[in-house]
Amino acid sequence: MSVLIRTARFPRDGESVSMLVGDYLRRTESEKAEHGLVDADAAMPARYAREIDDPADVFTDRRVLIAAVDDEDCGVVVIARSAEGGEISRFWTTPAARGRGVGSALLAAAVDGAPRPVRLSVWRWREPALSLYARAGFEVVPSWDERPDLVCLELR
Repeated sequence: MSVLIRTARFPRDGESVSMLVGDYLRRTESEKAEHGLVDADAAMPARYAREIDDPADVFTDRRVLIAAVDDEDCGVVVIARSAEGGEISRFWTTPAARGRGVGSALLAAAVDGAPRPVRLSVWRWREPALSLYARAGFEVVPSWDERPDLVCLELR
């Protein structure tokens, strides 16, 4: 098995990015409801729905990477650049791809060439993700986000 990482090209990859980001956002909202942070019956926030409906427009100024195994797209990450460094968001691998090196390959590609520091945030209950980030050299830093249960990390 080999993991192939490619930069998303729109419109060709729009459907895959929409599916993967949608899976990430739906799972995140479900977990937030399980932890009492949002109402389980609340609609998906409009800004998230836009990422699913029109990722080409929403991510126009960001780099989007897709991971594939055996020609099946199974991971996504979005990288933004700013004067302060890089920021990773929407990092997701399908449940079937986990434990197969997909997340590690996708994260390595995301930080390769990204301006430092690279920062990201993750919910405290996502322990496998926190372990992956620690193995990649990310360190917990004071939070820049006031939402409870969010852990902020940086790679210098």
